[in-house]
Amino acid sequence: MFYYIYVLESVKFSGRLYVGYTKDLVKRLKEHNLGLNFSTKSCKPWKVIHYEAYINEIDAKRREKYIKSSQGARLLKRMLKEYFYDKKYLSKN
Repeated sequence: MFYYIYVLESVKFSGRLYVGYTKDLVKRLKEHNLGLNFSTKSCKPWKVIHYEAYINEIDAKRREKYIKSSQGARLLKRMLKEYFYDKKYLSKN
């Protein structure tokens, strides 16, 4: 069994991100898009733009906490630099 940390981006509000943790990524995305999560309900639909899988639950929770920190957010933006650059570039053309 894997434990996932994931990053969602709102399709409705470009650039709005949400970081979470789950055991079942497909089911969790469906829950977000059905509006079952109060935190993400107003910005649905969502799409997964990044995820990481861990065998150990504690490692996954620690990574989620880090990604939610300011230092982790900077790392995430560096990791997905081309994704964000392409979105910015393509939206101007």
